[in-house]
Amino acid sequence: MIHFIGAGPGDPELMTMKGRRLIDEADVIIYAGSLVNPEVLKGAKPGAEIRDSAYMNLDEVMEVMVGAARKGLRVARVHTGDPAIYGAIREQIDRLEEAGIECEVVPGVSSFLATAAVLKKEYTLPGVSQTVIVTRMEGRTPVPEKEKLLDLARHNASMAIFLSVGFMEEMCETLIAGGYPPDTPVAVVYKATWPEQKIVAGSLSDIAAKVKAENIEKTALTVVGGFLGDEYDLSKLYDRNFTTGYRKGEGSA
Repeated sequence: MIHFIGAGPGDPELMTMKGRRLIDEADVIIYAGSLVNPEVLKGAKPGAEIRDSAYMNLDEVMEVMVGAARKGLRVARVHTGDPAIYGAIREQIDRLEEAGIECEVVPGVSSFLATAAVLKKEYTLPGVSQTVIVTRMEGRTPVPEKEKLLDLARHNASMAIFLSVGFMEEMCETLIAGGYPPDTPVAVVYKATWPEQKIVAGSLSDIAAKVKAENIEKTALTVVGGFLGDEYDLSKLYDRNFTTGYRKGEGSA
């Protein structure tokens, strides 16, 4: 059995109990060393084979996983955050299925959720935004034509932009051209929940210069939108005058 495990954003305590147990029980561990905090592997049992996939291509990863599974060994394939977001797990799962090998995916805490947590913000702020767009800038790897950042920006939704901190000036110019006002608040969080975490706050008009001054070039997430501001509506969920399926609003017949 192959277990794809979301190791969370960095803090070892922000991994699921199931993920932790499966790593500790694994005979073979393949982890994304460029992003996964090695602290999450500290419970690995003596003699476990540990491989860093940052130095491996897909064929090499599959050779190790398939070979181990056919020997009846337990394999933990450890990805950063939640493996469903920019985890490149589908191509691995398809090959495992072709080889007749079972697998399961154990979810984790994505860095875009950890970023909201360390900022103490809510993406779906009432009266501001009820939509969250998770995306990235187009770099060496293209994005589908209908998902260009310029087009997504017109919604003015809360946005979490991955893998793009190295293009800050271009990103901000694109978002403004797409419809976000220049004074739209922005936060860049470097290694959310890690000991070396940094938070840089600003607006679309000045965040690029602030990030450059902090020498942040990778391993950071950019979040954009009015949800970072201070104006919003109160939730109807806890409004004393609003009737729900569990309680009647005050003054209701």
